[in-house]
Amino acid sequence: MIRAGRRCTMSRSHAAHPAPAGAIPLEHRPLSYRAVATMIAHRGCLFIVSAPSGAGKSSLVNAVLKREPGISLSISFTSRAPRPSERHDEHYHFVSADTFRSMIAAGDFFEYAQVHGDYKGTARQSVEPLLADGRDVLLEIDWQGARQVREKVPDCVTIFILPPSRQELERRLRTRAQDNEETILRRLADSRGEIEHAHEFDYIVINQDFEQAVEDICAIVRSQRLRCPAQAQRHEELIQALLR
Repeated sequence: MIRAGRRCTMSRSHAAHPAPAGAIPLEHRPLSYRAVATMIAHRGCLFIVSAPSGAGKSSLVNAVLKREPGISLSISFTSRAPRPSERHDEHYHFVSADTFRSMIAAGDFFEYAQVHGDYKGTARQSVEPLLADGRDVLLEIDWQGARQVREKVPDCVTIFILPPSRQELERRLRTRAQDNEETILRRLADSRGEIEHAHEFDYIVINQDFEQAVEDICAIVRSQRLRCPAQAQRHEELIQALLR
């Protein structure tokens, strides 16, 4: 994918023979739609959604996946214990801390970090084969993991979810009734450090009105699918017919 603000052009390597006098150098000529489509064929888009605990990230992601079925959610591994409402292999892959550390040593993770005292990470096999097969993938990870992924996939699309106020963030943490008082206070304290990294992301969505926040994220997804390289691949035959 070509980064935002860049034209749908790519550079070619130098020709074996010099170009005729007055000709545009080959490396400066924009590629044809066919060439662009061929070069980016079978490559999916990687989306990242991050947020402080209690901002509504998981609820938003689930709603987006229902509206955008072409996205595959990568289920993370975690060393923390499951909450009463969580199921293994559906919400997380729950493993012991020792198992997680063994996976780190084996190089199994695309990204990982310690979050609120527990390990969380995304397995390589949950992401790389899907992207290579042309499928869009969404990662629901923290800012530390997002930073690691940006180093590996610079053209990933990153979204940070913010609550409308600290009071509302605390209310949501308490209303969901999943954590004890100590955990709630720790998550509220940690949220300040997490929000400090919101500026590192491509987009910020305020989860004040749930339906509007869902629509905002869906609009980001649709805008990426309408960018020139993706459209060149998707509609190559139409574009070639129009150029005849």
